[in-house]
Amino acid sequence: MLQIEIDEGSGFCFGVTTAIKKAEEELKKGRQLYCLGDIVHNSMEVERLTNRGLTTINHDQLRELHNATVLLRAHGEPPETYELARKNNIEIIDATCPVVLALQQRIKNQYEKDSNNVTNKLKRVDLEVELKNEEKANTSQIVIFGKPGHAEVLGLVGQTHSHAIVIVKFEDVQQLDFNHNIYLYSQTTKSLDEFHRIIKYIQQHISKDAKFRSFDTICRQVANRMPNISQFAAKHDLVLFVAGRKSSNGKVLFHECLSVNPNSHQVESADEIDMEWFKNVYTVGICGATSTPKWLMEECRDEILRQTNES
Repeated sequence: MLQIEIDEGSGFCFGVTTAIKKAEEELKKGRQLYCLGDIVHNSMEVERLTNRGLTTINHDQLRELHNATVLLRAHGEPPETYELARKNNIEIIDATCPVVLALQQRIKNQYEKDSNNVTNKLKRVDLEVELKNEEKANTSQIVIFGKPGHAEVLGLVGQTHSHAIVIVKFEDVQQLDFNHNIYLYSQTTKSLDEFHRIIKYIQQHISKDAKFRSFDTICRQVANRMPNISQFAAKHDLVLFVAGRKSSNGKVLFHECLSVNPNSHQVESADEIDMEWFKNVYTVGICGATSTPKWLMEECRDEILRQTNES
């Protein structure tokens, strides 16, 4: 008989759980609630909340919105979003993850500190060339290890008026100027191992006249899932990984499953399950990303059992 285990460590992270809880609380009041971007990178959960009355909008639609209530998801937003909300008399339900909020504040503080240093330097130097090119006077680089265009990264870059440098992968670290100060941060859901490789490379190449500081801003609730999901994937004949394909965290975790267990398959919903996968399989492990609801993994389990019993 086919044995199926759902990974207890999979499912929504704290930030996503909080955002969804806030959305449900507002919807219970019968109010029109908008969400800026998909509340979570999972189409099934977005559909569930849409059916309950949540309306997803983009930034262009936000500019046209007035006198409304808008929920900001866990990924966070740049300062410009809050300014626009005040201008358009929009009530903000802020569900930004506390880990992301702390990271935004840390980057903002560093950027403002550097900007103040530049201003003080320019006051002391009476040179037109320096005054015309303030950016050259700022020798510090704020570097973010993350995915360009990702909602969280946009919010982080926004703290620096778009002056931060975003690197996607380890190889991109070579584009940095090692003669100038480097302050390194990370998107909260990136690989901890790759982040440490980047740190090591910078330490080996930074000029003795430049300063380098790294800030481990990767969420441990997310990072700790890597070793846990590896162990989970290794003990089953087949792994069914349930996650939206837009989920950055989902891509990282699924790749980890595949590296440990080649017989791993990703689905977004139970409709995508192919029973051909389960031939000569005795144990199945079902797991997911930080954007995967428990009910969806349970739905996949039930569908496998239903089709197994019918055959």
